[in-house]
Amino acid sequence: MKRAKTTIRPFITVHNAARAVDFYINAFGAVESERYSLENNTISSVLTIDGAGFYVSDEQPCDGGQTGTMPSNPPVRIVLESENADSIFENAVQYGAVAICPMATEEDWRIGKLKDPFGHIWEIGHPLVKQ
Repeated sequence: MKRAKTTIRPFITVHNAARAVDFYINAFGAVESERYSLENNTISSVLTIDGAGFYVSDEQPCDGGQTGTMPSNPPVRIVLESENADSIFENAVQYGAVAICPMATEEDWRIGKLKDPFGHIWEIGHPLVKQ
């Protein structure tokens, strides 16, 4: 019997999801595949970056997703693994992300860390091919 594939998709809660979606499209090359209109002119969207999916939504008090309670250092980091890590990192900074650790080669990874304009920490990189 074939087992179903298991996936984990981040669900990013922000204040001003429409602006966040624009940021992720411009900075990371994300593609918005679905957008849902919610009450009070808020939205929830499904995005992908090279086939890797995640969700972005305005804060919704009914589901506990409120950004006002987010600690200054969120307990979860998002790892974006892409061969285009350097250009994605540069684009993100151009569109308002703050570099925490610049792109560098560390042992067997090319990686950098940044905070997006909505307070989420992203590690962007890719493993290096060993010779």
